[in-house]
Amino acid sequence: MIAIYTVIRILYQLVDFYQILILVYCLLTWIPMRAGGLMADIAQVLDQVCGPYLSLFRRLIPPMGGIDFSPVIAILALNLGMRLLTGILL
Repeated sequence: MIAIYTVIRILYQLVDFYQILILVYCLLTWIPMRAGGLMADIAQVLDQVCGPYLSLFRRLIPPMGGIDFSPVIAILALNLGMRLLTGILL
């Protein structure tokens, strides 16, 4: 039983880390960057890590009025998925 709690705790930490990456990615889209700079490189890596997951939700919910709500829905889906997985495992 202790092993299940450890696995769940590790999964929660990974999901929390991924949510932070999504938030940082969103914040970096507001900052103007020059090509080839450190921030542009960081944004490119985050786009490769977070972009495919966010694109799933961008197909469902297009930007409205220039505001992209897909990160909010993506984070909510991560939380819902973790709650469902926790309910199944426990």
